[in-house]
Amino acid sequence: MAAKQDDRARVLAQANVSRETADALDIYVEQLRRWQSVKNLVGPATLAEVWTRHIADALQLLDLAPNAATWLDLGSGAGIPGLILAIAGRERPGFQVDLIESNARKCAFLTEAARLTKAPARVRNLRIEDAISDHVGVDVVCARALAPLHQLLEWTEPLLTTGTTALFPKGRDAPAELTTAAQRWRFVYDLVTSRTESEARIVRVTTLSRVDS
Repeated sequence: MAAKQDDRARVLAQANVSRETADALDIYVEQLRRWQSVKNLVGPATLAEVWTRHIADALQLLDLAPNAATWLDLGSGAGIPGLILAIAGRERPGFQVDLIESNARKCAFLTEAARLTKAPARVRNLRIEDAISDHVGVDVVCARALAPLHQLLEWTEPLLTTGTTALFPKGRDAPAELTTAAQRWRFVYDLVTSRTESEARIVRVTTLSRVDS
């Protein structure tokens, strides 16, 4: 228990959030543990390291787009990173995160967790293909552990060609995914080393076009 409290304190100190936001993140963690037994929202083994494996991993994205107010999270699942970002950004004027999730049961969790934490999050029970057109003009689109990079770029093309920035957390295979994606896409990107896993990278994409365009 002491180790878990140390993890929590370390993550909250690094994120520099208010006491109210820290309390809201505690509520999220409590709900995640409660719903996990019936919804299987995250890998069971990761719950023991929820603050470092999930909370900190999500919160680092805020620093990569510090002026962004509107976010779109694809395949939200357990709300990582989207709902966590909404909780952390709830004291910022105009901050809003749309959570796209096709699984109705996971949407039920997201809706309840957003309500309890008072997060500025809108849960949308939609397939990604049906949601993108409604979000042209959003500041940032993100997705974690959802699909290979080339597929993420295919889905988000209408956004990335009109000024949206993409933040896609990736594992050690990020360079290989970039190579595959470059066969179909021209894009400006940078790789940011994850704070929570030394071999992981966050792919930040700022412009996109098709190779054959």
